Amino acid sequence: MLDELVQRVRGHRPRTLESDQGFPEAAVLVPITRSDDPELVLTLRASGLSTHGGEVAFPGGRRDPEDRDLVHTALREAQEEVGLPPGLVEVVGTLSPLVSRYGIKVTPIVGLVPDFVEYQPNDGEIAAVFSVPLEFFRQDPREVTHRIDYQGHSWYVPSYRYGEFRIWGLTAIMVVELVNLLFDADISLHEPPPSFIKLS
Repeated sequence: MLDELVQRVRGHRPRTLESDQGFPEAAVLVPITRSDDPELVLTLRASGLSTHGGEVAFPGGRRDPEDRDLVHTALREAQEEVGLPPGLVEVVGTLSPLVSRYGIKVTPIVGLVPDFVEYQPNDGEIAAVFSVPLEFFRQDPREVTHRIDYQGHSWYVPSYRYGEFRIWGLTAIMVVELVNLLFDADISLHEPPPSFIKLS
């Protein structure tokens, strides 16, 4: 499965933003474990942070002027936030960039990581590190759907519950793109699911 995963990500052509208005740049690492049942490694951000506090996210952050590129940003941030050595990451490709509600262009960098890493969360930024089997998302077990109107389009973004963690927002959009790419899951972000109820 991992070989096909790598081939699909490397052959993927990410969407481009309709307008690149010179947004500040950031990158997140989308770590997938090298295992028979690959898992996504995610973080729960510390509740006291000024942005996205208490939310589930991939490790990542703003690009520094010294960063060679966005891959460097993602690897540096993952090391700073969860103690993941860059040398343990095999970068395989990127997903489509997204603009956060804070006006930051975020590029997801997909990388394979060993399944034996002992993560060391930076207490000031990360409350927990956890992993979710990719297979969990394949059947789209959403708890609820959020409609987000952005740049003239409506996005129907799933919110997933995995144990005590809620995976939603930009992170869920990235997960859907990845799962569609890997499993041909055909989860739509632009059409409401059959169970969607519009609140007036």
